[in-house]
Amino acid sequence: MTAAVTATAPLATRSPADIRRAWIERDEVALLDAREEGPYSLSHPLFAISVPLSRVELLAYDLLPRRDVPITVYDDGEGYAEPAARRLQALGYGDVTLLEGGLAGWIAAGFEVYRDVNVPSKAFGEWVEHHRHTPSLPAAEVKALLDAKADLVVLDARRFEEYRTMSIPGGISVPGAELVKRVHDIAPNPETLVVVNCAGRTRSIIGTQSLVNAGIPNRVAALRNGTIGWTLAGLTLDSGRGGRFPEVSADGDAAGRRAARAVADRAGVGRIDAKTLDRFRGDERRTLHLFDVRTPEEYEAGHLPGFRHAAGGQLVQATDEHVAVRGARIVLADDPAGGGGPRADMTASWLSQLGWEVHVLEGDVSVLGSESGPDRRRLPPEPEVGAETIAPRDLLALLENGEAAVIDITRSPRYRAGHIPGAYFSTRARLAGTIALLPKGVRPVLTCGDGTLTRYAAADFTLSHLSGGQRPLLLEGGTKGWVAAGLPLSTDLDRLGGEPDDVYKRPYEGTDNSAAAMQGYIDWELELVDQLKRDGAHNFHVI
Repeated sequence: MTAAVTATAPLATRSPADIRRAWIERDEVALLDAREEGPYSLSHPLFAISVPLSRVELLAYDLLPRRDVPITVYDDGEGYAEPAARRLQALGYGDVTLLEGGLAGWIAAGFEVYRDVNVPSKAFGEWVEHHRHTPSLPAAEVKALLDAKADLVVLDARRFEEYRTMSIPGGISVPGAELVKRVHDIAPNPETLVVVNCAGRTRSIIGTQSLVNAGIPNRVAALRNGTIGWTLAGLTLDSGRGGRFPEVSADGDAAGRRAARAVADRAGVGRIDAKTLDRFRGDERRTLHLFDVRTPEEYEAGHLPGFRHAAGGQLVQATDEHVAVRGARIVLADDPAGGGGPRADMTASWLSQLGWEVHVLEGDVSVLGSESGPDRRRLPPEPEVGAETIAPRDLLALLENGEAAVIDITRSPRYRAGHIPGAYFSTRARLAGTIALLPKGVRPVLTCGDGTLTRYAAADFTLSHLSGGQRPLLLEGGTKGWVAAGLPLSTDLDRLGGEPDDVYKRPYEGTDNSAAAMQGYIDWELELVDQLKRDGAHNFHVI
């Protein structure tokens, strides 16, 4: 099998109304946006997933594990949708269509479009607050309580890496799915106020409501608008903190298990054993996703074979980064000794309310075996195109003689952080334009982080003439191989080109966002409930 794109019969189309009907009826369908993430973030249907033409091979097998699932691809007239669809066909997907009229056709049909990323989860968070009136406190009030040394704890529900970048002074890292499991040990006194924060709103709301749903005796409140709200109030954030949650006690774990189980049952979460999991795996009519929702460290130490890692809070926050097929079946695992646990139960309770069919694996799972190590992306076989490679030191010689030029097709943040001196940045989908910039007779050399994407990109040159008849070389080991050879990197951006659109700059990540961008983001989130009401195709429900 090859990932090369070949011209075949014209692709069939699927109408916007058919896609929307499938969402409402909970039929399986994947709607993929073939543009880069930047344009995608400006306007897309609610459950559309960003799968840029540049990265199809890197994303497809994880997001779309069933090869005959109905897939529809679109763009906004840029010409990316059809080659992306052809690429999916070459990877073995049998039911691939184009969206009739593209994004413009969706809008012309009168259907809603959304901006930003991870929109289903963010819109759902606003839906939860709207319907459950999730309690919150403004930044100034929380700051006054902290200054007065009041009896409270601040629990940061984001990933630990985000917490390390910026955090509320005195806060500790307790990623979302860990809250119900650990709160009984962190705040054993029912008089202690528990404040939950994230960068913006969603994880604060979901984390706070998780504790409310679990029935803990403490007063609980979200930090209104998270670290954005803190910053907009003129308050200072900490950085580089290492305050992680403590180990859970037997009593605390038991209390968390009881509470989470009750919430999951209320939400209609299914429960399966190893035998049923085998039946699910054999069901060729359904897409099945298996996720281990524990911490990365626990996952690496040992996990069930076939289960990908997705920490529970992030799986709720960014479901669209893990599952592309609306209507898919999801199974969660937690405790490796018995499958189930409070993190799986709480995560599943939210996924169920988000409209997913979700089950928690429990009981004796020893028959399934175990494996260790970090999660690894599932990738298709590399195309057999006979691409030539070049060692880092040999490339250095060509560069010094002006005989080669490097084109880096990694993601732009990684390029900004460090690239081979003199390398051009390009998305894979725009290689033709970048190659056209090279002086005549200069050999193009492709690189990326570890060389994986360049090996798929090599197939692009066998069926087109992007290189003017001169196929590019591939750098052995990519930029990592260059570094391993003891060669330097540069942060010069002279060859970055125009502002890259491959990655959307989140106004809630990092410490260099403007006040206007942060306020605009908060204002946008607050408008999502009205958009969902107009949309009517989301199938969200709130317990």
